[in-house]
Amino acid sequence: MSTPPVRPVVGTRLVFRWRKWDDSPHWVHECVYLGSDEWGDWFGQPTGWRSSRPGRDLLTTAPNVTLLPPTGDYVMTVNQVPPAKTRIYIDIAWDAKWQDHEPTGIDMDLDVIRSVGERGVWVDDRDEWDDHRAAYGYPLDIVDHLEAVTDELERRVTASVAPFDDATADAWLARLAGLQLS
Repeated sequence: MSTPPVRPVVGTRLVFRWRKWDDSPHWVHECVYLGSDEWGDWFGQPTGWRSSRPGRDLLTTAPNVTLLPPTGDYVMTVNQVPPAKTRIYIDIAWDAKWQDHEPTGIDMDLDVIRSVGERGVWVDDRDEWDDHRAAYGYPLDIVDHLEAVTDELERRVTASVAPFDDATADAWLARLAGLQLS
């Protein structure tokens, strides 16, 4: 049985590191540890903190909070709206976990998104998923599992059940706003 990771003190700055299936680097997000609840561990990014990947570097334009659930098969980011136009952005993941005292995961292409406005909830990057399944040779059991996870997350986000409701994320956004970060 593995030992659960030791959680940092609330307010500790961290880096959330993503990679792709072939172990190539992907997104890196500056973040701060906010704490945990029944859904998993929460991280935050105040406005102006950096997110980068090879070929792209940006500063956040709105505060956001990110949930790392214990299942390790998705990571959810919730943006403050307004000003953001995307409320929920869920990265379907593999092996998302604590590693060497920081959160990390493998981005598995598919994303469940809830935007503000008419578009609502949808699954993005199915074309990338199809291309990478062939190029990287994703194992069939992982493909089946993550497709089922994606379908279930799309249903749960549409239904706005916790933690995919506004109240859960808003409490964590309030905690982020209350931190004295230098």
